[in-house]
Amino acid sequence: MPTIEIGQYLLVYNAFSFTFATMAAATIFLWFGRSQVGPGYKTALTISGLVTAIAAYHYFRIFESWETAYEVRDGVITVTGLAFNDAYRYVDWLLTVPLLLIELVLVMRLSQQETVSKSVRLGLAAALMIVLGYPGEIADDNITRAIWGTLSTVPFLYIVWELFRGLGAAIERQPASVRGLIKQARLLTFASWGFYPIVYMIPYTNLGGAVTETYVQVGYTIADIIAKAGVGILIYLIAVRKSQAEEAQEARAA
Repeated sequence: MPTIEIGQYLLVYNAFSFTFATMAAATIFLWFGRSQVGPGYKTALTISGLVTAIAAYHYFRIFESWETAYEVRDGVITVTGLAFNDAYRYVDWLLTVPLLLIELVLVMRLSQQETVSKSVRLGLAAALMIVLGYPGEIADDNITRAIWGTLSTVPFLYIVWELFRGLGAAIERQPASVRGLIKQARLLTFASWGFYPIVYMIPYTNLGGAVTETYVQVGYTIADIIAKAGVGILIYLIAVRKSQAEEAQEARAA
């Protein structure tokens, strides 16, 4: 672990603490929100809450690991010798990133065949993206990092294609009241995921160990909040509006 300054330590410390609280609060909100949507959308909210619950657990473990990696005494930071376990982050992504795409497919309520097909393809691509990115994340040299980062980009580009081309026609079949929200959720997913490669490349800048570590940890936490809690709220809003639209349609039919 690099020797860092007190301000850098506290910035990362507080970022982890804030993200844990955000994910925990989002989980409670999303799971309680199931009572406000129709039966066809409860699974989407359950999975959305599961994403933030998994993230909350891992951010708690990341927070603990960061706290034990350094000792703060009289405003002075010293390295304890205990390694900061950043692998928690990739374990979290391996579980949550596929679920993020599946919740978006589920809330669209496509045919069963289309739902299963898109969920499997997008889920596997997301898992492959995370698996390929991890060796580069822990690499000591930028060449190895670049190689694995490039390999990880291949499934990422496929996911982007599916989000904007594969789901395009399906979005146009959605009720007019939710098309804008679904497009926002798709765009927010893309924007937040596009932020991860930027953070991934920070070590190329040679800013120094302490600065690089600080930027990487804070950058990833910002992206996680947007991709998980932010998109989760949009999934909830989509589910509520679609439930209302279906109820209104049933009332008119009656």
